[in-house]
Amino acid sequence: MSARRVRVPSLLGDPGVARACAPPRRFLFAVPPLDGHVAAVAAVAAELARRGHKIAWTGHRASLEPRLRPRSRIFSALADGDAARLRDDRLRTGGPADPRYWEEFLVPLGHAMLPGVETAVERFRPHVVVGDQLVLAAPVAARRREIPWATSAATPAEFTRPLADRPEDERRVRERIGGLQLDHGIDDLLDLRFSDHLVLVFSTGALLGDVSFFPDHFAFVGPVLGRPAPSAFPWDRLDGRPAALVSLDTADDVSRERFLRAAAEAVRELDVQAVLVAPPALVGDVPPNVIVRDQVPRPRLLERMSAVVCDGGYGAVCESLAHGLPLVAAPVRDDQPIIAGLLEKAGAGTAVPFDGVGPDGLRAALATVLADGPHRAAAGRVRDSFAAAGGAAEAADRLEKLA
Repeated sequence: MSARRVRVPSLLGDPGVARACAPPRRFLFAVPPLDGHVAAVAAVAAELARRGHKIAWTGHRASLEPRLRPRSRIFSALADGDAARLRDDRLRTGGPADPRYWEEFLVPLGHAMLPGVETAVERFRPHVVVGDQLVLAAPVAARRREIPWATSAATPAEFTRPLADRPEDERRVRERIGGLQLDHGIDDLLDLRFSDHLVLVFSTGALLGDVSFFPDHFAFVGPVLGRPAPSAFPWDRLDGRPAALVSLDTADDVSRERFLRAAAEAVRELDVQAVLVAPPALVGDVPPNVIVRDQVPRPRLLERMSAVVCDGGYGAVCESLAHGLPLVAAPVRDDQPIIAGLLEKAGAGTAVPFDGVGPDGLRAALATVLADGPHRAAAGRVRDSFAAAGGAAEAADRLEKLA
């Protein structure tokens, strides 16, 4: 059974009028059991709910509940044991640029989630299914019932088609995705990574590069940042010198300790300050120009920073660029090398190898992005593009038109 095609028109006229006239609809959001794939669509869902629409979620309940508003409607689509096993399978692959990422993680995830997603569709009866790009079960369930579906590209890593320059690997992935559809009775094969109805890309051309050749149903709405967690900070210790925030989210404690100690040593003789996000015991003694905090009020702190050092996670990169801050990215795994590559191509930062980089390498990279010049100007251009893209409101406008 093939899904009906819906062409999403360009946004014309007053969006306020369009929103006021939109009748209530039901939107089902399908997300994977991975950090970083909920925040953006949660903000979009909240915007749709504010406009009077009904919202439901399907995925791994234990992963979803802490990240959604209380009393959100959740249909379980993945057991705890399956979620843990599939996460382990994912970590054994090389990330989106590795065909095994699709063969050993995403296609099995699609098979595992499909019964639960189909139950959610049957019970909730959505007008639109919004599937994270990693949840292949969402478009399969939607196509089987001829429901319009949208792709949510939470990060640009999968969106940028990292296998496109390796035709044999790309062919392998397409075959596996086609096999998933054939296994469930769909013979009108599509690339389930990209909806032919609507693709919401939470980025902009300023970071991705030229996007003018994409069709109208690709909507570059910019990143939607998560809600900040309140946290105390010794603001009086910031003395007005240029300052850099140093934060790693994905490394193990041993590697994290090595990197953070190298970062502390890198700034020892620089006329700057550094704020390291880590348990103080992990870092030990640090120079006087280094502040170590277990938690920080990141959005407020970024207003006082001049640069950011991170692992290339998309959330940290977008938060930094939204403040016009250039970055040093030290990618650890998964999609982080791809994000770091985009950052360098955009001119808004530089990348260093996570393994083996020492104080000298970090000092040189940080000094480069701290200097007023091309990196800061490029980060400012990306910031302006994010602000102009529309975010959650633009994504909600597009989804309303699809419904």
